[in-house]
Amino acid sequence: MRPNPKLPEGQLQLGQISGLHGVQGWVKVFSDTQPRENIFSYSPWSLYVSGEVNQVEVLHWRKQGKTLVAKLKGLDDREQARSLIGADIVIDQHQLPALPSNEFYWHQLIGLTVFTQHDGLNNELGIVREIMETGSNDVIVVQSESKEHLVPWIYGEFVLGVDLEARRINVDWDPEF
Repeated sequence: MRPNPKLPEGQLQLGQISGLHGVQGWVKVFSDTQPRENIFSYSPWSLYVSGEVNQVEVLHWRKQGKTLVAKLKGLDDREQARSLIGADIVIDQHQLPALPSNEFYWHQLIGLTVFTQHDGLNNELGIVREIMETGSNDVIVVQSESKEHLVPWIYGEFVLGVDLEARRINVDWDPEF
């Protein structure tokens, strides 16, 4: 899931309609969820097309090789489906399940200000610009005016705390690194 500045407030992008499948209106779905099939656990979807958000119902879905495909209600032929290629698949952020303490959705962390507590400091490192998956752990990309910091998202070791209300993340990270 990722924030998308072109979407209305409170909407989150889960993926995108990426192509056509067959002649009966099935569409290919690119998913930003992990695992990618989780995109189908959110209902209803809305499709953001040309500045408009329209709610849709997924009737059926399946894996087709390495691709996900879906049949949407009211989409019965290839030409109807063609108009949806490139549409963003979005949900209202209130559709997300609550997380346990000290777990966060990525969209909640993007834009937060990061402060380092390294060596007793309380210096601002910058703003979380993005989050990367690296395999072993996620990494927050923190951008200041002059430097980019790549801070491993290891809670309790490098990440000391997150305060969503204050829009702040405290880390133990050398500002020179």
